[in-house]
Amino acid sequence: MRLVFIYCPPASGKLTVARIVSERTGLPLFHNHLIVDAVGAVFPFGSAEFLRLREQFWIDTFQAAAEGNRSIIFTFAPEASVANDFPMRVSNAVSRLGGEVVFVALSVDDAEQERRIDSHSRAEFGKLRSVELLRQLRPSMRECDASMPAPSLTIDTVCTSPSDAADKIVSLLQVVQ
Repeated sequence: MRLVFIYCPPASGKLTVARIVSERTGLPLFHNHLIVDAVGAVFPFGSAEFLRLREQFWIDTFQAAAEGNRSIIFTFAPEASVANDFPMRVSNAVSRLGGEVVFVALSVDDAEQERRIDSHSRAEFGKLRSVELLRQLRPSMRECDASMPAPSLTIDTVCTSPSDAADKIVSLLQVVQ
């Protein structure tokens, strides 16, 4: 089992790239907002119940996938409401069950991120769409991003099309099999 863990700041292209990787590999896409939105429908973002349930659902899903030998793609935006050790706990949980986590980092420069942040497509999952809020959160997001495990692959999504980024990820997955 392989967990393809694609992470980057908001508006870097996680979901767009992950959807293409999913199409090309047949791996199911477990987009982080599936749980964020489900738990957020009941509990306010950042509340103790929200944080506990969001992490529990994520980890339970990863463990069940590992137990079933079912590889998946996961998208993640490092940010302050998620514990800094979350990615390593995920990696440990998956590896204990015989799986592996492949970390892939996407990047985007500030100007492009701000251009993309209010994109209509970001409304689909209730994603961050405010440039002002992005600017406020950016320093803490950078701190969280710095605590992520070293990626097997880093892709600049300003210079690389979503299709080419997906090709690079698919190639990586073929190499590390």
